Amino acid sequence: MNKNNIKIAFSKVKEDMNSLRGEIYEIKSELDKIKNLIKDFTASRNSEKTNNLTDDTSVSYGDSSTDNNSTLRQINSTDVTNSTNNSTVPREIEGLKYPNFGISTGNEGVSTDRQTDTSTDTSTQKKAEKSIEHNIKEASEILNSLDRLRKEIRLKFKRVTPQEMAVFSSIYQIEEQDPDNSTYKYLSNSLKLSESSIRDYVQRMINKGIPIKKQKIDNKKILLSISSELKNIATLPTIIKLREL
Repeated sequence: MNKNNIKIAFSKVKEDMNSLRGEIYEIKSELDKIKNLIKDFTASRNSEKTNNLTDDTSVSYGDSSTDNNSTLRQINSTDVTNSTNNSTVPREIEGLKYPNFGISTGNEGVSTDRQTDTSTDTSTQKKAEKSIEHNIKEASEILNSLDRLRKEIRLKFKRVTPQEMAVFSSIYQIEEQDPDNSTYKYLSNSLKLSESSIRDYVQRMINKGIPIKKQKIDNKKILLSISSELKNIATLPTIIKLREL
């Protein structure tokens, strides 16, 4: 096989290596975003716990105030009973009534409205926490799945020879630029190899698990293509980089 042709094929591939760096940068950025989401979520939960603790403390102070008011009522009632010699003072005291703030003394002074609001807030908070945790879990599973797939791709392409890789790269590029010409003949002219050699390299790669597809047109021409599933997972520069690891 002409070494110059192989070098030309690989030089075309290496032109796309810059795009691989961009893709790796994007993946790292996405991971950083997920880490920040987890960090913000944790901080939010800690803040909510602190606020709930503050609210509970306020309720406790309110209970003490209610108890003090009850004590004052008892003292005033005693004063009214004992002050029988003064008719004006008892009438003024009897006319004083403490307003009803909707406090349930049977529930230790906790407002019934507050109980309902607290229950609703807690339920909403739990739903929000579950939703965020579910999204984070899904993102983690996707990243783990992607990592496993790339490891599998790396292992398969490690078994591919340089000559076979040159043919694979050419099929990948020709299919993107001119899919109607992704034929054995076109590859033969492009790589300066015989059609039988191209057929042999293609079949070897298929036997190694490389997803190359053949489509027969008009019972004459055969079009070669790379599986779209593989393309969705990794670009050509990514595949080359994984193979070199």
